[in-house]
Amino acid sequence: MSLKMGSPKPTAIKICGITDTNQAKHIASLGADAIGVIGVEKSPRHLTDVKRRILFSELKNFSQELELVLVIADFSDSEITNVLKGDGSPSIIQLHGNESPNRCNELRKRYPNCQWWKAIRVHSALEINKAHQYEEHVDALLLDAWSPQFLGGTGQRVSLELLKEENFACPWWLAGGISAEWIPQILKHEIKPFGFDASSRLETSPGIKDLEKVQELIKSVKKIN
Repeated sequence: MSLKMGSPKPTAIKICGITDTNQAKHIASLGADAIGVIGVEKSPRHLTDVKRRILFSELKNFSQELELVLVIADFSDSEITNVLKGDGSPSIIQLHGNESPNRCNELRKRYPNCQWWKAIRVHSALEINKAHQYEEHVDALLLDAWSPQFLGGTGQRVSLELLKEENFACPWWLAGGISAEWIPQILKHEIKPFGFDASSRLETSPGIKDLEKVQELIKSVKKIN
């Protein structure tokens, strides 16, 4: 499944914060469209460059259609060049730091073979307005719950009232506390993201997923497609 804007497609599913290759393969077999790995060192789900390359390389051999997402924050040009070369490179970079619209646009032009997503941590309507500033400069937006301490993976949820009647010029993903039981509530608010990005609410410990919860989420999303 291509995760770019185009003709109407089923709602996509990304499972993020993966640290175990066998779990990643199992989750892919359950129907996930994308697997995310955290490249931010402060995260409890951080995966080193070496381990990330091994995991992504095995996933590429396992499924050619699966999108491989690397989450980074405020990386330098040299760091970005490094992660995009060699075996186990990502197909998507998710920017989770203070990258400006101009920075996103610059990276997108410099590395056209990779998709560029920008995560925005939403606390109020101000952040929704901020997200609109990026929509022409990235391949997708990811709206996550705001936290004063962490860039993501908190399990907190975005206020659905803030997302009512919102439209963006690029695909957008809803993150933050995504789990099977919340999907009906999202639909009740008539919120229809391009995809859902789930992590901490599906875990037994940071980076280790409860595969039954993953399966329940994927089934609940497929029901609306």
